[in-house]
Amino acid sequence: MTLTDSLILALIVLLLGYAIYDELIMPRRYGPTRLRVPLRRRARLDSLIFIGLLVILVWNNISRQGQPLTTTLLLTLIFMAVYLFWIRRPKLLLKEDGFFFSNIWIRWPRVQAMNLSEDGVLVMQLEQKQLLIHVCELDDLEKIYHTIVKN
Repeated sequence: MTLTDSLILALIVLLLGYAIYDELIMPRRYGPTRLRVPLRRRARLDSLIFIGLLVILVWNNISRQGQPLTTTLLLTLIFMAVYLFWIRRPKLLLKEDGFFFSNIWIRWPRVQAMNLSEDGVLVMQLEQKQLLIHVCELDDLEKIYHTIVKN
């Protein structure tokens, strides 16, 4: 196994670990999930560029009669990228003591203010940062509001 294959395999393992954490572990951390809200996907163009570059690497490896292991690892990496960027949905997990946004745990006392923008984006003001929460459906904003009021 070459250094390139080792690096690709390490990247695949890291992406697989992230996918397992995101789907299985994160919903169970810090108590039961009160509300799960799907968010809008972002950075689709970046993912297309990344997948396109990987396809070019696969084509280059096949045309130069490279190692089959490298081709297999690159195809697996393409599959992982498609899953993470196109199949998996980002989500907001509301819990009793706080919430997960972009895989970061934020406790309720850190939220200083909440506003709703004209285009349906929930803006949460933390101590030094603003969180812009882009929901898929406007009805989800009402669900978020009722869940937060219960806290």
